[in-house]
This record gives sequence, C-alpha cells and structure tokens, in this order.
Amino acid sequence: MRQTVSTILTALVVLSLVAPATATAAGVGVGSVGDTNPAMQADCSFPFTATDATGTEVTIEEKPERVTTLNPSAAQTMWEIGGEEQVVGVSQFALYLDGAERRSNVSAAGFGVNNEKVVATDPDLVLAPNSISPETVEALRNSGLTVFHLPDATNIEDVREKTTLIGQLTGNCAGASEANAWMMQNVDAAENATADAERPSVLYPLGGPYVAGGNTFISAMINASGGSNVAAERGLTGYPEVSDEVVVEANPEILLVQTEADGEQYVTTEPYASTAAGQNGQYVVVEQNYLNQPAPRSVVYAVQNMTEGFHPDADAEFVSRAEFQANANTTETANGDGATNETTQTDEATETEAPAANDDETTTESGDSTDTTGPGFGVTVAVAALAVAALSARRL
Repeated sequence: MRQTVSTILTALVVLSLVAPATATAAGVGVGSVGDTNPAMQADCSFPFTATDATGTEVTIEEKPERVTTLNPSAAQTMWEIGGEEQVVGVSQFALYLDGAERRSNVSAAGFGVNNEKVVATDPDLVLAPNSISPETVEALRNSGLTVFHLPDATNIEDVREKTTLIGQLTGNCAGASEANAWMMQNVDAAENATADAERPSVLYPLGGPYVAGGNTFISAMINASGGSNVAAERGLTGYPEVSDEVVVEANPEILLVQTEADGEQYVTTEPYASTAAGQNGQYVVVEQNYLNQPAPRSVVYAVQNMTEGFHPDADAEFVSRAEFQANANTTETANGDGATNETTQTDEATETEAPAANDDETTTESGDSTDTTGPGFGVTVAVAALAVAALSARRL
C-alpha cells in the first residue's frame, strides 16, 4: 500500500504542472478564466470557447442541457451555481449532494470512472477533473463526447476561477457570481476575525507517513482560517512522506482530522502523541466532503469550522447561503433594480477579498472515499483523490 500511495502522490505532483485554461465567448472577449469582472461573469452567451488543461480548445455551441461530472467538487459546484438540474451523471463520491442519487453513477469499480457509463448518460458536456488522465479524456472525446478537462487549483482564488469557468461552460454565470461572492464574504470574515490573533501550528495527517504540505488546497484552507501549516513552514509541498522524527520536530499544536474517531486515535498514537497536539488532545474535525473538495460550499464550511476550532474566541461574521441570498434580495428590493444590485454586490465582494490561500484540486480530491474510520482513512482518501479527482479531496 505504501508503494502504491507513493506512486499516486508523485502523480499528483506531475498533474499540478498542467497549465490553466483561458476562455473566450461571444460578447465577452478573451481573458483568464475566472475574471472577476461582474459583466463577464453575468454574460453567458454562446457559443463559448475555452482552452482546457490538455491545451485543447473546446467550444460549447449552446447551453448544455445534460452535464456529466466526473468528480465530486465539479458536481458540488454545479449544485452551488444553480445547475444541478442539468447534471445527469456523477461519481460515487458526489452522492452526498441532495438529489445526486437520482443521477447516473459513472464510477468504475473501486476508483476512477467507467467510460461506457459516461457515454451512456448522453451528455452535452463532460466536466473532467485534472486528475483524470489525458488518455481517459481522449478516449471519451473519441466516443464523440465534448469533454472539458478542468485545470488544477492550489488556492482559493483558483476555486473562484474554476467556479466562474464552470458557470460560463454551463450557462450559469449569475449563479457562479453569487456563489463566489458568498464564498469570499466568508473567507474575508475568517481572515478579518483572525488577523491579529496568534496563528496556531496545524498539521493534517493523511494516514501512514503522509501529510498535507504547502501549495495544496488543504494548506490554503488552514491559512485562510488563521492557522499555520507546519509542513508548509518546513518547505514541504504537495503530499510528502515524512518521518516520525520530522513530525515530532514540527510539533503541531493542532491536528486537522475528518472524524472524531480519527482525532482520538491520532492524539494517542505515535508520533502524534509526542507532539503538543497529542499531549493536549487538540484536534479539529472537518467533515471530509468539505475539507477536501475545492468548491464554494466546501471553502465556506471548512473555513468556518477551522476558524472556530483554531480561534474559539474569534467573532467571525459568517453568513449562510440563505442569509446571503436574503440580504441580496433585501438590497435589491431597496434599490428597486435587482440587475444593478447584482453587479454592485459582486464588485463589493471583489474589493474586500482577502489574499488567496493555497488550493489544490487534484490533491484535495482525496476526500473521495467511503472508509471513515481511523487514521488509515487519509491514505484511502489520497488514493481516491487521484482516481476520482477532488477532493478535491477534495479538488478539481
């Protein structure tokens, strides 16, 4: 298993080198994907053309009625931007989404996707994570499908850009703009509330000898929540293998875990028992779907949970999606012009956006796993990440 996981983590590093996409659309012009200009985000004209992570120029002639997602973060994004009714196929790890069980499950046995199942969904568009191999993307294209291979993400800004891109590809630009504004309002709230606080040292063990290092979505979440990733501080990036001695020397004050059972087991097991986190029994639990999937809801919920765990006395002004929408509706009513208000609110969110942290879609997809017990869960998650592509862990 160790050799298998090592190979997978090495592949994740390679995947992170894939170039980001650029896009063009009728009436929009050319610019980087995820341009935060409200006018661009609100313009969902077709045909829309963008260059994906394989360097292929993909053109969507009209708004796709049938969309198949090959990883949970892309599916979650479709739900968050109001495009869930377009989704006809999802991976097995997206079944936590409300109504996802009514879509076709395109996962293969174990990990990855079944090409025949994908073709059977008869999609107008397939959203493929960066961790899906170019060979699989090519095979699906040879079957006559339109596939967009999404770029990797290593920070929260990447999540916002990916959300905008998916909105443009699927004709849900206004929903993407709203989801991004809600996400960034909560990120700003976390950073503002912890700006002057001492940042606790945090480590996210993945199981076995592996941890989450810098230049990953997980590290980004830790940073945005007022914590400091000790693995990143030591110059470790991606998902490196570390010795017990390095863990003890790093001496994290808090462990980041996915379940209470994980936390209890880690703090009583070496080498973590010999760290400050182990000696003080300090860990913060974040539900796996939100810790590992680089999508708006995940960012909001993970940052909220981590901020409250790292800084229990901080008074962060977090808002739920319902509260955000209610506030937007109130402002629109007061202004008497909802369309004008939408642009105003997006501008406001952009102006107050905090510095982006780090995010990695391919690596974060590790959250794609059904095993939820014990420290070994992290290793399974890392395997799922490459195979299914999340997680994010959760990131695509």
